[in-house]
Amino acid sequence: MGKITVEKRGRIVIPAEVRRALGIKEGSELLVEVERGRIVLTPVRRITARDLFGIAGEEKVSLEEVENALSDEA
Repeated sequence: MGKITVEKRGRIVIPAEVRRALGIKEGSELLVEVERGRIVLTPVRRITARDLFGIAGEEKVSLEEVENALSDEA
């Protein structure tokens, strides 16, 4: 994809096209590994509730079922 230069203190700049392709933004975490003489950077993906929303499909519940479930927890 291109060539980069290691700067002071080992810093590198990941090209914008690579960051865009992988969804890497300021504050993103990357896993760093050495594999067969290569440096491998892998974005760490955090899964949020929003990411999971709707993944299991829809389930209809009544207000009474929700209230009963909440009262059982107390």
